[in-house]
Parts: sequence; structure tokens; C-alpha cells
Amino acid sequence: MLIPLAPRSPARPLVMGVVNVTPDRFSDGGRFADPEAACEHALALLDQGADWLDIGGESTRPGAQPVSEVEEMDRVLPVIEAIRAAHPEALISIDTVKPGVAGAAIGAGASMWNDVNALTSEGALEMAAGLGRPVCLMHMQGEPRTMQDAPRYDDVVTDVARFLGQRAGAAMAAGVAREHILLDPGIGFGKTLDHNLALLGALEHFAGLGFPILLGASRKRFIAGIDPSATNTAARLGGSRAAALYAARAGAAMVRVHDVRETVQALEVQDAMLQARL
Repeated sequence: MLIPLAPRSPARPLVMGVVNVTPDRFSDGGRFADPEAACEHALALLDQGADWLDIGGESTRPGAQPVSEVEEMDRVLPVIEAIRAAHPEALISIDTVKPGVAGAAIGAGASMWNDVNALTSEGALEMAAGLGRPVCLMHMQGEPRTMQDAPRYDDVVTDVARFLGQRAGAAMAAGVAREHILLDPGIGFGKTLDHNLALLGALEHFAGLGFPILLGASRKRFIAGIDPSATNTAARLGGSRAAALYAARAGAAMVRVHDVRETVQALEVQDAMLQARL
């Protein structure tokens, strides 16, 4: 199966739809914790134009508590298997920090590993190399329970770029193919509002590192830092669209979003307008 990682056009990134299979995700409050509901939601996102589905069974919101490997597998594997059975060509990513979960998910039909720990967990580099599938390496300062407790950087853009470059180098040294690596600056993962804005403003710099960039800014708390009235995730849709459109023009290869139909439409309209200027 062809596993597309490049954007559809210079200003039209791929769209990854989020499917949370947890009772405590920040964006959906556990609405899709049931495998059948999660599968139905995933298939609806594909109908709305999602190029990828990202299946997650452990919350990484600020303050989130870890779950066991067995519990995480029990959450995600039935969903991946159901999606694969209903839509054999679907492109599925597994959002996990656990190498064992990643391996089981790939075995169940996933095509990519989305790792917010950037393969720093024990055995992660070896697992990624052995799987031979794409892997997204994300930057996170600290870990979910404490990452928003006064994060600090010497220079956030330089520090994050250095970290991602080092992790990409470690992955390739372990045997991961260069063309299988994506990078994610980790908006909202151990960053203040100013840190997040600096990283967004430097997306072109990250794209220049030579790897596809995945951006996950959908419904993130930094939007409420700009618009204090956006106290709940449903009130952050406008900001989420703005981030996706900006990412597209800055060279991101993929955007990870909750609201697929609206994002796809916004990206298509922007791309059409930009093409009309050529």
C-alpha cells in the first residue's frame, strides 16, 4: 500500500482526523470510548475527507494519568481492526508512547506510529526500525502530568529544532528510513502561549529541516490564550482553522485535526484561491 506523507500540493497538506478512544480526552470527553462508536466516527471522518486517521487510547492532555499497556491495547486494537475491515484502504496512525502498543497496532492494520515521546521510551527505536513504517517524532517538554508546570527554554525554536534533529538522527541510526520520518514541534506540550506562537511562526524553519512536518494545533488551549472567551474546546474552531491554514502556507505536510470537514473545506478554498493567483 502506498503510504502518502507529502502534502497534496504546496499549499494543501494532508488532513489527519483524530479518533480518541479514551474516557478523558480534552476535546471530546470520552464520546468515542466505545469501539463501535469510535469506528463509526472514524468512518465518518474518512467520508468528510480525512487522508489519515489517528487512533489514540491514552490521553496526553495536561495532567493526564498513564494507563497500562494492556488497557491501551484493549481500547485501540478493536477499533483499528474494525476500521480496517470496513475500509481496507484507510490510512491509520497509532498515537502511543508504548512500543508494544505500536507493534500490536501495526499488526492489527495501522500504517504509522505517532509518538509524542519521539522514540525515547525503552525499546522504541528498535521497535520503529523493525516495523519499517512511518513514524512521527514529536517534541514534548516533561510528561503529560507535569508538562505545563512552568515550561522554560533558552530559545524555544532553537531548542525544539535541535531536539527533533537529534531524534531524527537517532531514529535513522537505529535503522528507520529517512523517508519514513515526520517531525512535530508539539504545540501545547510543555509550552506557554508565547512558546506556541514562536513555534507556529517558525514553521517554515522546521519544514526546512528536510522532513515532512505534522502540526497538531486543533482545539489547543493556546487559542484561549488569544481569545479568553474560548474556554471550552467547541469554542476554538475558528482558531483551529486559522492554524491549519497558516500551517498549509508555511509548508506543513499534514495537519492533525478534530473537525475534518471544516478543515478540508478551508484548505481546499485557500488552495484554489492561491492557484488562481498563479
